[in-house]
Amino acid sequence: MRHRILTSFLGLIVLVNTSCSFHLYSIAHIPLELQTILLESSDPYDPLTYFVRQQLSLYNINIIDNPVHKDIPILRIIKFSNNQNAVSIFQDGTTAENQLVLRIQAQMIIPRQGIYPLHVTIFRSFFDNPLTALAKDAENNILYQEMFKQAAKQLVQQLLIIDIKKNKKNEKIM
Repeated sequence: MRHRILTSFLGLIVLVNTSCSFHLYSIAHIPLELQTILLESSDPYDPLTYFVRQQLSLYNINIIDNPVHKDIPILRIIKFSNNQNAVSIFQDGTTAENQLVLRIQAQMIIPRQGIYPLHVTIFRSFFDNPLTALAKDAENNILYQEMFKQAAKQLVQQLLIIDIKKNKKNEKIM
């Protein structure tokens, strides 16, 4: 009996300690000004734009293509680049491990508020086995798809933490 009480007490302590205050943003946390935006990208069909659209739709943010009003915030993806750097090499001088780097530069333009720069950098390690060339390319493509997905998620999260109300108060003071 004592063992059961001790086990349930320890289980309760673990449950209380492991639960944290992390919550996903709900629609209530999205400012009214950001519930409808215009998404601008040089290529609307690239993987990054696709995943950004997907992330915005998860937060119920409306994406419009042709703005009727000029007062709509604009999420502009300026550029993204992906690089591959050698991290380690084999004894014969061939690359053993690569580091994949994805850098994204974007900006959120809110009318009568300003321009908010957004930057995301994602890193991944990739072991380069020269004996499996075909599998290496497929794995490389999968890694880049995951990197684009994570970058889109981080970009939208940065977008959601823009404090518009604070900036409105600052404008009234000035």
